[in-house]
Amino acid sequence: MSQARNQVRIIGGDYRRRQLPFPDAEGLRPTPDRVRETLFNWLGQELDGLNCLDLFAGSGALGFEAASRRARRVVMVEKSRKVAESLKANRQLLAAQSVEVVVMDAVHYLKSCRERFDLVFLDPPYRSELLEQILPLLPAVLADDARVYAEAASWPGLDGWQRIKEGRAGLVHYGLLGRDRPDASL
Repeated sequence: MSQARNQVRIIGGDYRRRQLPFPDAEGLRPTPDRVRETLFNWLGQELDGLNCLDLFAGSGALGFEAASRRARRVVMVEKSRKVAESLKANRQLLAAQSVEVVVMDAVHYLKSCRERFDLVFLDPPYRSELLEQILPLLPAVLADDARVYAEAASWPGLDGWQRIKEGRAGLVHYGLLGRDRPDASL
């Protein structure tokens, strides 16, 4: 097995070009460089002052990318203890003070969370129904004007959400979501 296969490269910011290892784990597939580049072009290259939540953190590609771009705080939630230990090791390798790793199921985390986030990354296991379960729980942890990045095999019903930007890479749909604001036209 190729060592390069289990590495993710940070593409921008303070940790640019750093290679981070991650373990083999079922369903673990980092967001490709090209998709991350598109996402951070949408968001802007600097995330100064933002509180970010990376649910289903996996390799940490999205969360470490946000920390690299100076997010104030990045909470990475990962259910697998083995994968979470890798995230903690990479946090230490980068000396990423703004990153916190939480070992917990994403649904349980959202139900117990009392923080507010400006940006949430949702990259659940491919072809799972977790996106449909998570989206209704998110408003309770979102700051005003928060944005949500999501990846899915296909878009679920997005009641209460609007797609701000979207793209497709192979079989994966990805996009930036915002909450519907029925009163926004007033």
